[in-house]
Amino acid sequence: MSQLPKQPAEVSVPTSADVARLAGVSRATVSYVLNNNATVRISDPTRRRVREAALQLGYVPHAAARSLRAGHSRMVLLPSGHIPGGPLHQYFFEELQSGLRRLDYTVVQYGSVGLTADEAATAWAELRPVAVVVPPGITLTPHGTGILTRSGAKAVITLGPDPVPGAHGLVMDQRRVGESAVEHLVARGRRHIGVVMPQEPCRESFSETRLAGARRAAESAGARVCPLPLGYDEESAQRLAARWAELGLDAVFAYNDEYAMLLMRALQDAGVTVPADTAVIGADDSLIGRLLRPRLSTVRMELSMPQPLAETIDRMVQHPGGPPVHHDLLRTSAVHRESS
Repeated sequence: MSQLPKQPAEVSVPTSADVARLAGVSRATVSYVLNNNATVRISDPTRRRVREAALQLGYVPHAAARSLRAGHSRMVLLPSGHIPGGPLHQYFFEELQSGLRRLDYTVVQYGSVGLTADEAATAWAELRPVAVVVPPGITLTPHGTGILTRSGAKAVITLGPDPVPGAHGLVMDQRRVGESAVEHLVARGRRHIGVVMPQEPCRESFSETRLAGARRAAESAGARVCPLPLGYDEESAQRLAARWAELGLDAVFAYNDEYAMLLMRALQDAGVTVPADTAVIGADDSLIGRLLRPRLSTVRMELSMPQPLAETIDRMVQHPGGPPVHHDLLRTSAVHRESS
């Protein structure tokens, strides 16, 4: 007769009382030390003893319990979705997360793919975050903002070209990228300009906004803009290059440096000379673009804020209830190299 395998004994979870006993202090002292409470004076030897006891026992404070005692969490929710990657955005989110961590916030990323805008806001609200930072490419509505603030979020911040009523807005207006690219090409004497539109759905919000900026710059200069759908593969680039002569274009803004390099190679293979026949400019100022021949012109993007973003969010959390604050973060400049 077979026997059921022995089940492992239930693991005892260490508590703050265990830490207090081992360190020879009160539970309140443990709480003050492990929550970095600077309002109570505790000697350095006592702080070390508490931390050593917690480490020895493997004790980790219970975030939900701490939030219940404080009346709010220290969680900043960062929804994730099909957000186009790039050096600037990678740097931005790394700086945001490290800065918030230094201020004793916990940053939680939440997958929002497949949810409508208001479904996503409801799902975020269930976690009771103290702040929500909504990246570009993820929709937040005024109704969703209301759901979040009523659930206890002290700051709701959107990142994108257009602010949302009721939410703070950190605007990274992608129209500036298209404007800078076309202004550069126009200044170089180009008047018939293609604008690459990536066929990847996750890039649609960025590409449409950059196209709008390109059109705005072209109209003011009397130039023509032609949208160019392009897949991120060699075959798609080759098909586009094969009909280049019939398009009658003398320049192209290729969305970013990756698409610029992809299309420039296909144009050269098709016998189109860069920049004599067609000037090419990308965006992101990637290192590899400088290694091409001809070297790739590009739009450089930088963030400009009066203070680090994490400190701005902390101030919003500490002083809720004021009118929405809007900062225009994105600064762009065209970098002229050999391809234009």
